[in-house]
Amino acid sequence: MQKKEKSFGIQMLSVQPDTKPKGCAGCNRKIKDRYLLKALDKYWHEDCLKCACCDCRLGEVGSTLYTKANLILCRRDYLRLFGVTGNCAACSKLIPAFEMVMRAKDNVYHLDCFACQLCNQRFCVGDKFFLKNNMILCQTDYEEGLMKEGYAPQVDDNSTFSDYLVQCLEKLNKGAYVLTVLGQTTKATSVSRISNHNKDSMQD
Repeated sequence: MQKKEKSFGIQMLSVQPDTKPKGCAGCNRKIKDRYLLKALDKYWHEDCLKCACCDCRLGEVGSTLYTKANLILCRRDYLRLFGVTGNCAACSKLIPAFEMVMRAKDNVYHLDCFACQLCNQRFCVGDKFFLKNNMILCQTDYEEGLMKEGYAPQVDDNSTFSDYLVQCLEKLNKGAYVLTVLGQTTKATSVSRISNHNKDSMQD
């Protein structure tokens, strides 16, 4: 049976001179330092409570440690080894929680997967892209799709060609998004490149 992952708090305690020294759970020696750490209902030298992966001193990087598969881990390595953000909307593969991602509405993507899903064009900041049937499309492919669908704006006898163009642009801009960085909106709705640890995504 696989152990369920858990997080535990880390306490730093001062050692009173007149108390009996406690044994360290890491090295089994007596703790004679001025301070000790308490975690997992055990006592530790500050140098002995370390992440099993990166060897960082857990008392210095935060107030929480994580355990799984009999490993004591810092948050970063726990997420790197066992955490996931979800599935990429483009390739359907799991995204580790430590990776940078792209988000558009409720979808999340690997950075490398965030491209037009027809022509594979990569987007730069300021580029328009479109979400159609949950697919990311560049403006060219979106426009071609509209033409294939036989889209024709409503015009009457008094309409000018300019009116026709305005209706076409309104149709295009209605579904458009503009790629921005870190939630800075330049037009319409933005999609941001964010860390998984940052919960910001769409802004209107």
